[in-house]
Amino acid sequence: MAVSRTRRPFADRLTSRGGAWVSLGLVLLIMVALFGVFGSAKAPARNDQAPAGAESTRTSELMAKFPNADRQSVLVVASRDDGAELSEDEIESLKDLLPVLDAHADADAESTGPMVSDDGMAAVLITPIKVGETNTDTAAVIKELRGDVADHAPAGMSLLVTGGPAFGADVAASFEGADFTLLLVTILIVAILLIVTYRSPVLWLIPLVAVGLADGLAGRLTAAAGAAWDLQFDAGIISVLVFGAGTNYALLLISRYREELQSTEHHRQALSTAWRKTVPAILASNVTVVLALLTLVLAVIPGTHGLGVSSAIGLLIALGAVLFLLPPLLAVCGRKVFWPFVPKPGDTRRQGDAWRKIASGVVQRPVASLLAGIALLAVMATGLFGTSVGLDQIEKFRVQSESAAGLEVLSDHFPPGEAQPIFIVANSAEADAVVAAANDVEGVVRAHPAGTTDDEALTKVMVTSEYAPSTEESLNQITELRDAVHQLPGADAVVGGAVATDLDARAGNQQDLWLIAPLVLAVSFLVLMILLRSLIAPVLLLLVNLASAVAAIGAGAWLSRVLFGQHALDLQVPLLAFLFLVALGIDYTIFLVHRARAESAIRGTRDGMVEAVAHTGSVITSAGIVLAAVFAALGVLPLVTLGQLGLIVGVGVIVDTLVVRTVIVPAIFTLEGDRIWWPGKPGRGELTHEPRERAADAH
Repeated sequence: MAVSRTRRPFADRLTSRGGAWVSLGLVLLIMVALFGVFGSAKAPARNDQAPAGAESTRTSELMAKFPNADRQSVLVVASRDDGAELSEDEIESLKDLLPVLDAHADADAESTGPMVSDDGMAAVLITPIKVGETNTDTAAVIKELRGDVADHAPAGMSLLVTGGPAFGADVAASFEGADFTLLLVTILIVAILLIVTYRSPVLWLIPLVAVGLADGLAGRLTAAAGAAWDLQFDAGIISVLVFGAGTNYALLLISRYREELQSTEHHRQALSTAWRKTVPAILASNVTVVLALLTLVLAVIPGTHGLGVSSAIGLLIALGAVLFLLPPLLAVCGRKVFWPFVPKPGDTRRQGDAWRKIASGVVQRPVASLLAGIALLAVMATGLFGTSVGLDQIEKFRVQSESAAGLEVLSDHFPPGEAQPIFIVANSAEADAVVAAANDVEGVVRAHPAGTTDDEALTKVMVTSEYAPSTEESLNQITELRDAVHQLPGADAVVGGAVATDLDARAGNQQDLWLIAPLVLAVSFLVLMILLRSLIAPVLLLLVNLASAVAAIGAGAWLSRVLFGQHALDLQVPLLAFLFLVALGIDYTIFLVHRARAESAIRGTRDGMVEAVAHTGSVITSAGIVLAAVFAALGVLPLVTLGQLGLIVGVGVIVDTLVVRTVIVPAIFTLEGDRIWWPGKPGRGELTHEPRERAADAH
């Protein structure tokens, strides 16, 4: 009679003596192969601000049909160092710069100027250059031009090279080495916090290696996806997400591994048990964030749309590294990797005494605790009062550049719209009517034809505004211009340019926020409902998470104004901050409440929550600090958008970790009691430690 053998669980095979080496070799082989296949992939370098179907985007597409569409004007703004009026001799000396500028001009193009401002305190020279396919390509031309201008600058005068191509070149230059700096700062932050968390000179290296490899692979796979599907996204955000989420998953697994080592002599069995016990929470956490990110594919803003798929890919790679690379590494290293604080079987030290004490105090006074937590969130949310959304082109960059300084001088002495003209493309037959209609719009300094297509079917009209770009007046003026030219029969006119793009970007970001935010909440609710098998708990937890996210955005907006003088949030910040705060906040909810459900099966809801906080308080706090610090690393990048995002998410994660999960959630569960699990109830089989009859085999 044959005797059937019980099939060994996957976790046992993953961590067994031979299985760990096989798993480790297989995972590394797969990663090396993927590195080789996708190592040369590069994502598209574009960063379109407005939706694909927006009027400003259509205008740009039509302008590409005009002759010399790759020719753009660079402005050289001249002023005296002492701020006085330019003399006749100084104006004449500026004419000597024209041959210098012509050396950099596009073929068959000539530089013009100087044009002197009405107050006589500034002058502008214009040279048309051929721009490259990317800002980086154009940067080389601008660098040479600036060098020659500096060499021929008249004494006592300041010459600043600005305009659209120069601004793009400065943007590209500001990012030189920024990604490497971000990676270095992120690794340093994670390393320091892991050393502090584990209090071991060795253990921190293992999760850092696993997550670091995941980040490297994610960078290559997301670049390949971007090239294949024409996605636009910020690689820095993906790197931060991979490091932050991957480290959080590793902290949860290793924390449970340490706990299990106090219950068994066999480290492989302890690791196997820890893997089985934490996989549901890690999977639920990852699925929540991935699904929330995938809702971004419905966004109309290209950068937001592309971030969804690329970030989801990065997080799935982080999940794979933590579940299938980290356990074999830990199994091979053994128990001594925790040195000098090696957990031993029968260790009588209680888990999380400090957190147990805090949780006990909360459940003894749930009403007062809940009101105090809500009051704090309410105070933070008041930062939303006075908060506006939308930065102009200059304000979007943390580091001042020559092009930004030149635009400021230009705006001080010329019509502010001179540096960023508005463009109208219309049928040539109605060009005169379009020019007349544009000139009748309030605030227009002048409008004039600026070229036709080769077949003379379309005419480009350049409009100069008296309003500073991206102000409320200039944005309203775009709407008035569109209303005026759209009424002309047969003109088929479209209005574009930098300010029009800004207007369309604002509308697109607002549309994305109202579409994506409810979907993120719906995804989070469904995951919580499936994980907890409850209807009441997910509703209450989601309301708390929503309140925490709003409070964090308010506090971050206030801090941006007070500490950094940023009067407004950038357009993408509210949506991305809300997405990350809700989705990543649900991570900690899952870590805590998944354990609370299991503990409640034995101790009841109130005591189960106390025990859950005791066991998860340390790991959730460590994970929160790591995630907040990693997001704060975005501040090393020159984009104000990323700095604001890092600040808001960092503040939100810390408050979520120390207040929401420690005070508000335990208070709610205490007040609701066992009703919180309705219509289900915790099963007794959810917490029990694994039987140890397989320990000898695993060892």
